[in-house]
Amino acid sequence: MFKLIARFFAKSNNQPKQVFNVDLSALDKLIDYSFNDTKLIEQALKHRSVLPALQESRVESNERLELLGDAVLGLVVTEFLYNRYPKKEEGELTAMKSLLVSRKILAKIANQLKLGEFLLLSESEIKSGGKTRKSIVADAMESVIGAMYIDGGLEVAQKFIISNILDDYEAILNEEQHRNFKSYLLEYAQGNNFGTPCYVIRSENGPDHKKTFNVEVLVQNKIVGEGVGKSKKHAEQNAAQDAIEKLTI
Repeated sequence: MFKLIARFFAKSNNQPKQVFNVDLSALDKLIDYSFNDTKLIEQALKHRSVLPALQESRVESNERLELLGDAVLGLVVTEFLYNRYPKKEEGELTAMKSLLVSRKILAKIANQLKLGEFLLLSESEIKSGGKTRKSIVADAMESVIGAMYIDGGLEVAQKFIISNILDDYEAILNEEQHRNFKSYLLEYAQGNNFGTPCYVIRSENGPDHKKTFNVEVLVQNKIVGEGVGKSKKHAEQNAAQDAIEKLTI
């Protein structure tokens, strides 16, 4: 299936004239991979903000590669966790995966690699700090992974992901897991300009000393998760966890 996806994405990868003035050989050293098709890595580094200046369409940006890279990243991380934790249930693995592939972690690693220095951005984006902005560099990480997958196959992308993300996975999980599901969902929603999640108590059951609460969490007025708990806080946490699992954050 992934080979078919790679062929689909590669079909329309006809790039215009060279517009990059960055040292791609330096990038090769940082990511420990040399591209056979340099047009792929060039597209992976091309942010949509620069397209008007280049007179190019949206399809020439790195967004398609980002979509593919997100899928490849999810596959590699999920398989890694599946094999590493044979006793953990699906919900636990989903929560762990969501932490490892979060925008926060991807941006942190991208900045460690100095990936932003190689991005092609508009002047206004550069002046506003785009080369280190969390959303931009995290998306670029995924587009680079997508480009690696097309250029060298799953093994190449997997090696990059394991070396740069999963190599220190235990430390990442230990640092991130103390955060509750509500705060994680809040960060996800606000980071994607979805606003603040809203928690609504739909029902209360049982006597006062033994109540259970049914809560729904809404993002952009849409129900994204449901939870039940012996307290409002517990029910809200369960609703947020349900949302994270459904959204595959």
